[in-house]
Amino acid sequence: MPKKDPLRQYRSMRDFSQTAEPSAGGAASTEAPVFVVQKHWATRLHYDFRLELDGSLKSWAVPKGPSLDPADKRMAVHVEDHPISYKDFEGTIPAKQYGAGKVIIWDQGVWKAQGDAARGYREGKLKFTLDGRKLRGGWTLVRMRGKSEKNPPWLLIKENDAHARPSSSFNIVDEMPDSVAEPVAAGGESLPAMLKPQLATLVDAAPSDAAEWVFEAKLDGYRLLARVADGSARLYTRSGLDWTHRLRPLAKAAGRLPEGWYDGEIVVLDAKGVPDFQALQGSFDDNSPESIIYYLFDLPYSLGRDLRRQPLTLRRDRLKSLLEHSGLLDGDHERIRFSEGFDVPAADLLESACRLGLEGLIGKRKDSFYVSSRSPDWIKLKCGQRQEFVIVGYTEPQGTRIGVGALLLGVHDENGTLRYAGKVGTGFRSGSLAALRKQLDAIRTARSPLASTAGTEKGAIWVRPDLMAEVSFAQWTGSGRIRHAVFHGLRTDKPARSISRETSMKARKNAGRTTKVSHPERVVDETTGTRKIDIVDYYADAASLLIEHLKDRPVSLLRAPDGVTGSMFFQKHLGPTQIPGIRELSRDLDPDHDPLMEIPGTEGLLSAAQMNVIEFHTWNARKTLIAKPDRMTFDLDPGKGVEWPAVQEGALILRAFLHELELPGFIKTSGGKGLHVVVPLQRRHDWDTVKSFSRDVVTHLAKTLPRHFSARSGPRNRVGKIFIDYLRNGFGATTVCAWSARARPGIGISVPIRWDEVERLEGPQHWRLENIRERMSEGNAPWADYAEAATTLTRAMRILKQAAPNPSRKDAD
Repeated sequence: MPKKDPLRQYRSMRDFSQTAEPSAGGAASTEAPVFVVQKHWATRLHYDFRLELDGSLKSWAVPKGPSLDPADKRMAVHVEDHPISYKDFEGTIPAKQYGAGKVIIWDQGVWKAQGDAARGYREGKLKFTLDGRKLRGGWTLVRMRGKSEKNPPWLLIKENDAHARPSSSFNIVDEMPDSVAEPVAAGGESLPAMLKPQLATLVDAAPSDAAEWVFEAKLDGYRLLARVADGSARLYTRSGLDWTHRLRPLAKAAGRLPEGWYDGEIVVLDAKGVPDFQALQGSFDDNSPESIIYYLFDLPYSLGRDLRRQPLTLRRDRLKSLLEHSGLLDGDHERIRFSEGFDVPAADLLESACRLGLEGLIGKRKDSFYVSSRSPDWIKLKCGQRQEFVIVGYTEPQGTRIGVGALLLGVHDENGTLRYAGKVGTGFRSGSLAALRKQLDAIRTARSPLASTAGTEKGAIWVRPDLMAEVSFAQWTGSGRIRHAVFHGLRTDKPARSISRETSMKARKNAGRTTKVSHPERVVDETTGTRKIDIVDYYADAASLLIEHLKDRPVSLLRAPDGVTGSMFFQKHLGPTQIPGIRELSRDLDPDHDPLMEIPGTEGLLSAAQMNVIEFHTWNARKTLIAKPDRMTFDLDPGKGVEWPAVQEGALILRAFLHELELPGFIKTSGGKGLHVVVPLQRRHDWDTVKSFSRDVVTHLAKTLPRHFSARSGPRNRVGKIFIDYLRNGFGATTVCAWSARARPGIGISVPIRWDEVERLEGPQHWRLENIRERMSEGNAPWADYAEAATTLTRAMRILKQAAPNPSRKDAD
């Protein structure tokens, strides 16, 4: 009797003239049977779990994907056998074909049954071990019902072993969402031409979940990336400068590495084996790079594979293996080394590092991805305060000193203005002072490059702000000067305009790991590469600032499940969906509608972000007295053709008019197109009164300055003008909350500011997700007097009534 064809059903369901799926093929494995898990975006996203057995791939559709938690029993629906060659299939199944949608190889490897595999499969209980890129250890597939069903349901269960992890702390399908396939691009173009490095965030203490991090010594040198292709290497600084010609011996050694992008730090070691930054700088000055050592710590690309979406531990394991097999760690080639990690409590390790004279530690989350930006997944802990400064001048030496007396230093503030930061007069090596003076004299200038010379040294000699100094110091003073500074060397690996004052963040657990986040790597904004996890992490960092503006207020949520260019919708009521940490308010607040929502704390904020919420909008009243607004909002909304300076001017005009009305005004960026001006109110007026008065203010301005303002909202009514939106002041209307991100390309942030900052703003997205952490240390300080400034509208209404525009007056424009 002929053997039944296990692929008959598979073939009958597909038109191979339309789909690229294999019709057959694939030889049985000679060493160990293979397994593959394919992530499949069909009608619904699911994971296809396949085991090689008896000449085909036995297959199950797992809707939620595998879980490393033994307590999770994942439904696995048995489907038709697939050919063994299907293990290599990635691509898109065309529309109108069975299973239409994208398929990637989420995991693959080999498997081994416990006992007789064929018998276990027939009897409905198959126990086995997996050795894959993501899934490892013991597993069980068990059939739930009789085998008479057409598609009998099974359960896929992780065994409780060393590879198990609770789903509350690690969801593998969310944390490791990408393909493990190894594509190699055609034409030798497998590597990108350039790569921006991942940067670390300065923190003030080790994270509380230190076991989830790997710590390395913070090396006192220059960051360097190596691109290796066709047997040669190009070496680049963190800012993209090509230093291959300056490091020829190192480039020659790096050329022996396999193809890829390598990330590391170059140093020169002193007699004790400690990095010496001045010695490193001296090796460049003397054109003697032979003593330079390259410590490698990451591998973003390797042999045609993009590893940036693989966990750090995998990238480092692969890097170490490549170095060990290349022979570069031995003998004459020890100029390239692996930056070892330490499995020691971070506090003890930092103490040891400081005692040895190291700069500090770098911590990296073990399961983090590689991103070309500053990230909270990489942190730096410093033994003392140390950073780069722009050299703005110097003083003449005194006594027996030669060269220079002290260097005068500056940093750029958040608006890009160069401010004086103090001086450094110690730490110089006598042999380098004359050369330093020669460099300074070459860029000497008559005028100071500083915005203000107040507090600078008498007899200062000014220079163009081209050079940078690496300086350690004891502390910053209240006036923005450094104390007890020590010079460590010049820096030439980054542009001077990038130098600003470093501020540390509070160390914390990564919100994307403590709050369960589905599809964390989904791109929300293509223009910046912002991912969903970046949004969640921002709201974790900004929670204390944001909650101050959210608490006690009804909130509306703008959800963007398809990103900032896809469809979006507002959610004003919870409805049947419960979101952890978000409360329903009393129906009495808005009797004609479903209950409103409130976010009282961080849990609700992060739960909302996990539900694809990008924007948070709040009412102008609090739940404790919903009928009486406690603020009045003016939204400066520029029409077509209005340039940003006109918006800045419009805000200042509005402030001046509010001053005439004896009303306080506080301002924030909208993060979108304009600016928001907010008047804090005592809760004495009803909604109609506040809205009517705000309309009168806008109407007055539009009549007085018709070339500037429009009192009508339609786009045709405000071409070339600013509509000051007073409609935000009606019952049920909302305005985007301070510190909320905006669902627009660029991901702007709405930030409270001072009035003297208005003219320095580059635009409504002056602060964006990519630079907002530079501002967060300022917090809500610009609005510190907000609560005390609350007033009534009674007197302002009388003043406005008397202030009728002069019909004969021409617009002052």
